[in-house]
Amino acid sequence: MHRIIIPLLLLVFLPFNGQAQQNQKSIKITGKILDSDSGQPLEYATFVLQKADDPNQVTGGITDPSGSFEIETTPGTYNIRVEYISYKTYALNGQTYNSSIDLGSIRLSPDVAQLQEVEVIGEKTTVEVRLDKKIYNIGKDITTSGGNVSDALNNIPSVSVDVEGGISLRGNDNVRILINGKPSALAGFGSTDVLQQLPADAIEKVEVITSPSARYDAEGTAGILNIVLKKEKTLGINGSVNATVGVPFNARTTTNFNLRTDKFNIFNTLGYFRSESPGGGRFDNTYLSDASEFDRILEDRDITRKNEGFNVNIGMEYFLTEKSSVTGSFFYRWSDENDLTENDNQRFADGSLNSRTFRSEDQSENDNSYQVSLNYTNNFNDDGHKLTADFQYSYDDESVFTEIQENNVVPNQNLLALENINEIQTQDDILAQIDYVLPMGEAQFEAGYRGTFEKEINDYQLDTLNQGSGEFETNLDLTNVFTYHENVNALYTQYGNKYGKLSVLLGLRLENTQMKGSVDSEIDSEALEEILGEDVDLNFDKNYLGLFPTVNLIYEISETANVSVGYNRRINRPRGWFINPFPSRSSRTNVFQGNPDLDPAYANAFDIGYLKRWKELTFTSSVYYQRETNSFERIQEETGEVTSDGIQIIRSIPINLSTNQRIGAEAGMIYSPVKWLRLNSSFNFFTFKTDGFFNGVDYGTENSSWFARLSSKFTLPAKIDLQANSFYMGPRQNAQTKDKAMFSLNLAMSKDLFKDKATLSLNVSDVFNSRKRRSFTQTPTFTSDSEFQWRQRQVNLSLIYRFNQAKERNRQNQERQGDFEEGEGQF
Repeated sequence: MHRIIIPLLLLVFLPFNGQAQQNQKSIKITGKILDSDSGQPLEYATFVLQKADDPNQVTGGITDPSGSFEIETTPGTYNIRVEYISYKTYALNGQTYNSSIDLGSIRLSPDVAQLQEVEVIGEKTTVEVRLDKKIYNIGKDITTSGGNVSDALNNIPSVSVDVEGGISLRGNDNVRILINGKPSALAGFGSTDVLQQLPADAIEKVEVITSPSARYDAEGTAGILNIVLKKEKTLGINGSVNATVGVPFNARTTTNFNLRTDKFNIFNTLGYFRSESPGGGRFDNTYLSDASEFDRILEDRDITRKNEGFNVNIGMEYFLTEKSSVTGSFFYRWSDENDLTENDNQRFADGSLNSRTFRSEDQSENDNSYQVSLNYTNNFNDDGHKLTADFQYSYDDESVFTEIQENNVVPNQNLLALENINEIQTQDDILAQIDYVLPMGEAQFEAGYRGTFEKEINDYQLDTLNQGSGEFETNLDLTNVFTYHENVNALYTQYGNKYGKLSVLLGLRLENTQMKGSVDSEIDSEALEEILGEDVDLNFDKNYLGLFPTVNLIYEISETANVSVGYNRRINRPRGWFINPFPSRSSRTNVFQGNPDLDPAYANAFDIGYLKRWKELTFTSSVYYQRETNSFERIQEETGEVTSDGIQIIRSIPINLSTNQRIGAEAGMIYSPVKWLRLNSSFNFFTFKTDGFFNGVDYGTENSSWFARLSSKFTLPAKIDLQANSFYMGPRQNAQTKDKAMFSLNLAMSKDLFKDKATLSLNVSDVFNSRKRRSFTQTPTFTSDSEFQWRQRQVNLSLIYRFNQAKERNRQNQERQGDFEEGEGQF
């Protein structure tokens, strides 16, 4: 209550106190009060001056809309106190002022414990714009309640998630996924599969970085998605419990616990999930070559997935001083997955049914991952002068056993093949990083180092049943151990400044990449060359040194409009399984082989954006161009071999094509005509062109596509929210495959209970069961017409209960401003 009374008393007392000082020598004390997180000015903050030798002599003032204050007083020694509702008090004692002085910027930190006493008059900001990124806060999206991180990402503008969980940015799937600004075991070491195991309610915000500054990895030609997890700041003991049940079967429980004092902060998250996710598809394959005994094969595929997993994250932040802290955390994840795929195959010869087979693929996967992280942070002052150092070690052990059995159904029931595939993959990741930030008035200088050191071992063994002897025999042509190292050392520097209405951020990053691979196998390189029909280097060691400049500009046309320009150079490094020279297969007829001659791809990207904000409407737009050299493309070709029952064996292989050019435009709108309605829409159109030849075949293609999404949220009486999210992806194609358009709709309803301590949510994902990939592939030797669905419609019921923890709230002075912050002058 004193935080409210003091400003009122000052307004009454200051005129009289100021009149008493007119007969003495006067000095002026000036400065600004800012939010420490966002840098936004705090209006109506209280600046109090108290005589050190006479506590009864008090003077002070109130900040204006720009956060500025100007206090007229007499020379002397004072105790300073700065107060603002829901913020921690700033205090400094024994300060002597003999002449006028500008104290510069004083930054206040939010005191979340006080937020429970503040009337909520606005919703949390939906999107913020910075020089190098857009930040989307997704805490209010009830359609993802009970869902996973992939579900949440699918509702972010510019981002799309395909039916298999693959993530793309502006239609480009070479996007770098980071957790809290770093590659992490929580993101599955770059694989997006693990994101489907993490709960969506763990996310605080997602940073869409289409023009990354030099502080970020140069990896990812499309850009970066940085997933920032929630971090509780409330003093005392607090936390939440979130439970979800769904159909098809989905059970998930997540607990968050936090104990915070002035000296340390202990945090813990526990999560358990168990789910069943049915899917399936239909494939119509036509063979045009005389090498195949069949001219057509129809395949009906049913998939049953049963997943169970557990994860724990525990850590402590210890405050060494008021300005510095050390944070240590430990993360562990265990998962047990079982996928059963059943294929009913009808095989035709000369237009008539020749035979019918049934193939089952039973795959079990056990995954154990852990990660240890250490962080040191030293804020030298409140103006942003900071040093941070990070060390992170991650380890992943993945064991996969697959049993493939295929039998005839018509005209007999003979066993065609029985295969066992044992695959063990381990991965070690070490990350070391140091960053230094030095503010210089309106300018800011930053420099740092990052080293990432990865080691991946893939042990692959294929055993085939010899029906004559009844014994399994190891296929030595395919069995191998592949060891891959990727070491990246990077130095960067960047400089930002503001010249009137123009904000500038310039950066340069130097990266050295080492890609090293070796194979341990009983087959020698000459024998492997005969199998593959080309030169193969089983042991390779490559080094790449590159400079990656970045330029980001924002020009403020007015307080409600700006134009941004961005340029950056990026790299796309092939992953280990993309360059493993040994073939592996998921079936007798489909082989995937990595390409050890695959080189990194490089891209130059340009982006021009425009933002305009009205009272109830925010509009964002941009046009972009990207030119990528040595771009990757997966192509399919026949191997010239057939199975024992006369089916062609098809090989997939990634290659470097010459160029890939992409031009696009996107626009987004947030519209709140009334308090109970919010509309959020985005549209992205792009065209791309690929040129390149491989083995004498022209794989060049040119295509245009687009995707759009619309979200509408209604707030009803009795604290009930309704939300609908729709997504449409237009048709697209590459050198061999055309994908048809796809539409999906998600619906949700939520209600707050028990004085906002709990929220009950019901949501339906993919209401019309329409998230299906329908595609047509054509090559000189075969065609494939397919429809595939990764996951069927999902219905979830979720309940979250919070103890000693406020629901998503905003500061009292941050009333709705089109739900947008421009982040002026922030680098």
